[in-house]
This record gives sequence, structure tokens and C-alpha cells, in this order.
Amino acid sequence: SSSRLQASPITMVIDHALFDRFVQAQTCKETQQNFVELCRHLEIDPKDYKHFYSKLKERLNYWKAKELWQKIDKRGAHPDYEQAQSCQQNKCLVLGAGPCGLRTAIELALLGAQVVVLEKRTSFTRNNVLHLWPYTIRDLLNLGAKKFYGRFCSGTIHHI
Repeated sequence: SSSRLQASPITMVIDHALFDRFVQAQTCKETQQNFVELCRHLEIDPKDYKHFYSKLKERLNYWKAKELWQKIDKRGAHPDYEQAQSCQQNKCLVLGAGPCGLRTAIELALLGAQVVVLEKRTSFTRNNVLHLWPYTIRDLLNLGAKKFYGRFCSGTIHHI
């Protein structure tokens, strides 16, 4: 809406705070609640798969988010993704929001599919330790993993 195009400084501070709360959430429920609140505040329908990302980028004018958009856009520009057209007619359900499920959801979304991720757990911890191979580390860094977990692969131990 036109009201979002001329966002006031106060509105932008709220946008930034809501994005930070979403990124820093410690439970699945808190993550989902913060996501819904951010979408409502930005006047974006999260079920509008076709326009959601472009509206989010347009309306969330925050340097932390912009760094993430740059990484996603760079990945999405790769010819393999065919400009998000190859799976545009597909609706995909990913069961499990673990590392493989989330990574699969990202690939499907970059290919243009409408993706829904279901997770049975109500909370998550960062106590699970997974060894990461060098190509996996590069892949996750290129997708902005450090934005969501600042200590990602810091030091000499390559795990998450």
C-alpha cells in the first residue's frame, strides 16, 4: 500500500525490531508468532507465494535484512534456477525443519515452487551437533547463515 512506501522513521524502527525478534526467536512458536507479526506490520500476506519475497524486500528497509536479500538474490540469479520459473506450478510440502528440510525448502523456493514446511517439534535447540563439510559451510555462508547464528563456523571446529 502507499502508506508503506512512505514509512516513517518510527515505523522503520518497529520494522527493524520485529525483524530482529524474528531472527533471535528461541522456540518454533516464538519464531512463527514473530514472523506473523512482522508480515502483518509490513502489510504482506505470507501466503502470496508469488509476490511475498519481492514485497518483503521492498518494505523491510533494514541493513541486516538487505545483506540477506543480497545473498539470496545472488544465489537465485544462478542459471540453474531458471529465474524461479522451472517449478513455478509446483506445490511442495517439506516434512521436518531440520538442516536437510530447510535446505530443501530453500532450493524449491529458489526454483519457484510454493513451499510449506511442517515441523512436529514445538521447540528447537542449538545443542544438536552436525559436522559440516567445507562445501556445506560455503553453501550456508552464501545463504546468510551467520545472520541467524553469528557464531556459525567461527574458530577451527566446523560444526553447527
